[in-house]
Amino acid sequence: MAIVRYSPMNSLLSRWPSFWDDEDFSSLVPTANNNLDLYETEDEVVVKANVAGITADQVDITFEKGVLWISAEQEEIEDNKQKKHYSKSSWKYSYKVSVPGMIDMNTEPKAEIEAGVVTITFKKAEASKPKKLTVKAKAK
Repeated sequence: MAIVRYSPMNSLLSRWPSFWDDEDFSSLVPTANNNLDLYETEDEVVVKANVAGITADQVDITFEKGVLWISAEQEEIEDNKQKKHYSKSSWKYSYKVSVPGMIDMNTEPKAEIEAGVVTITFKKAEASKPKKLTVKAKAK
């Protein structure tokens, strides 16, 4: 356990509203519980999002100005008059994330859904890929 010096200003500033608390920007910041993975490989930027219980035709994906928006919704209604039974279930997912790096805008991103996870793959632009430099000895 660490010893932390008490500072009244820190407790006051911790209650101050943050820019990221705004509804429009809160989903742009990755959190531990939003069921969204974002990672880069050498050639791609990959976004994975949980959309359990949703079929591919019910997922809406929009990519505009560097921001990816994944939304999905499903509703099931069961009405059984013989058993006097009525049930309603619904699922709704919405993710907004800023896609990092230089994306190749000439290549269409690939979107797939498997086992309740939608995966969107963006190809990186050639300019953003690492390049190996040759080191030459300077003549004296």
